[in-house]
Amino acid sequence: MSREKKVLFVTGASSDVGQALILQIADQYDTIVAHYCHSHESIDALAQKFPGKIQKVKADLADPKEVQAMIDGMIKEQWLPDHIVHLAAPKTTNERFHKMDSVRLDQAFEVSVRSIFHILQSFMPHMSKQKYGRVVFMLTSYCLGLPPKYQSAYVTSKYALLGLMKALATEYDSKGITVNGISPEMIDTKFLSDLPDLIVEENAAKSPLKRNLQVDDVVPMLAYLLSDAAEAITGQNIAITGGMR
Repeated sequence: MSREKKVLFVTGASSDVGQALILQIADQYDTIVAHYCHSHESIDALAQKFPGKIQKVKADLADPKEVQAMIDGMIKEQWLPDHIVHLAAPKTTNERFHKMDSVRLDQAFEVSVRSIFHILQSFMPHMSKQKYGRVVFMLTSYCLGLPPKYQSAYVTSKYALLGLMKALATEYDSKGITVNGISPEMIDTKFLSDLPDLIVEENAAKSPLKRNLQVDDVVPMLAYLLSDAAEAITGQNIAITGGMR
């Protein structure tokens, strides 16, 4: 499908997955709006590689005011996305439920769910008007069967995001908009840095692959779900587990 202008918006674009995705599909877009919270160096590197194409936006997605300011700035600049990939999430940590501070749950919900709720409310009318759009959520293999212990805040927020994905897929399927999620097993990235090394190593040992996933195991599916070839796929949570689930 040929379009005069295509705009991609990626939350958590400074993540390992975000960087790899943009590198793989940058040539398919006129503008890529790359969100970050703290680390902008990786996005600066992408901007140098693709001059004039990468537009940085900074926001703490746990802060509704910053989310709204980011949205307002994108609208002002006329960066109205056709495609949205939601990767941002607080790092997962091991924590027993009875000792968990509810602030951690609030933060997980704000970053994973409420931020994209407001983003999509702002930009899906544009997609609906043009009868075309792609939305992809980063979920987790913890949404497949029973999750591991001590991940209550992370699992709860991801299940809420899964519910939002399915609800939107049903509501917008007649508008030419697809809404999907991917649920990968543990990916060997800096996102795991707050987990004990033993847990990461044990997960790799349990995998039929005898390793944790790599970014290159995951990015091709994200790219496919953004493509016109995936126009018949919506409301799906696609597992990428290496055979573990």
